[in-house]
Amino acid sequence: MRDGGRTGAVGAGGTGLGGTVAAGGMSVELPLWRAISYFRVLALCYALLRYFHSYLHFLHPVAGWIYLGALTLWTLASTRAFAGPQRCTWYVLGTDLATAVTGIVMSGQTDDPVRISHGSTTLPTIWAAGTVLGFAGKGGWRWAAAAGSVIGVANILGHGGITADNVHNIVLLMVAGCAIGYVIELARAGESALTRALRVEAATRERERLSRDIHDGVLQVLALVQRRGAEQAEHPGAGADFAELGRLAGEQERALRTLMTGGPVPAQGSPRAVREPGDLTALLRPYADERITLSAPGTPVLLPARAVGELAAAVGAAVDNVRKHAGPDARAWILVEDEPEAVTVSIRDDGPGFASGRLGEAQRAGRLGVSQSIRGRLLDLGGTAELYSVPGEGVEVELRVPRKGSDDRPADD
Repeated sequence: MRDGGRTGAVGAGGTGLGGTVAAGGMSVELPLWRAISYFRVLALCYALLRYFHSYLHFLHPVAGWIYLGALTLWTLASTRAFAGPQRCTWYVLGTDLATAVTGIVMSGQTDDPVRISHGSTTLPTIWAAGTVLGFAGKGGWRWAAAAGSVIGVANILGHGGITADNVHNIVLLMVAGCAIGYVIELARAGESALTRALRVEAATRERERLSRDIHDGVLQVLALVQRRGAEQAEHPGAGADFAELGRLAGEQERALRTLMTGGPVPAQGSPRAVREPGDLTALLRPYADERITLSAPGTPVLLPARAVGELAAAVGAAVDNVRKHAGPDARAWILVEDEPEAVTVSIRDDGPGFASGRLGEAQRAGRLGVSQSIRGRLLDLGGTAELYSVPGEGVEVELRVPRKGSDDRPADD
């Protein structure tokens, strides 16, 4: 501990190396811990050499050799643990601190008081600084200051008291440990900011790639549908369906362009339709046919316009899945339950069903009909979407939207 001044030089060199490597793209953690590990081994060799040249002047030299033997075993056994912050646990650091304090206290008991008064070194010498560096790398400057304070108190109470040499070395140890700990905290914050920036950049590039693909395909098709729908609507005798189809295609094109640029999606439909409640049953009746049976209360099932539109769209996605995957002979039943707290819609079919892991495989393959068109809509409303299926027994989809909170967000969120 008496040679604490040298600790500052070694610790500063380790930090400088870590910062240089981090600037090149590596984490600052590994070079720092590697430097601490090397420092502990070199400090052990230094302590053994110092004691070898002075053990004859000790009152109890055998006790000193026993301690240094234990210190050697512990240093070699913990070298691998000091290779990184994951392996260097708080238990390891606590044991390291206890070993350093024990050596300092033993120095005051085994050495000659005259030598101690003249500034003799402790048994661990600068090895104790490695403990402070370990706390700095693990927990930052505050933990380094705590470990340095414990070692400083042990040095004052157990080896020489308050002397100029003790105070000088303790100050050097505290400054080195706190400085390295503070640099480590700054480096970690910088790495975290860099990681977030890289993720944002990757997301931006992906958005640009998707925007190009969408622009080359979907947007052009929507624009074509809008234009053809307007042209057909102008012909005498044309039905209103062409005009409605063109209007919907135009709305979807504008919404998709806005979504691509990162802006808020504009509200679709008339302002009156956005703000007024809607009847869910009326929106679900078009799904009923010879294969699909709709069962709903006799009175209107009213929900806020945004909630009723999203819920009806989720039901439509589930019905589309029945028609695509359940088979031509399969039947389906839509049951609407109007409760005081929530509205629940169940869609059940008697098709072949699917295995338990099929939805996960579909999502990984990029088919997001269930996760986005059904579950995504319900999650946005604060509701739930549950799917149950057993191979050979069909599929049941249960959609539940709470009445409270379903209209908290406006339709253009």
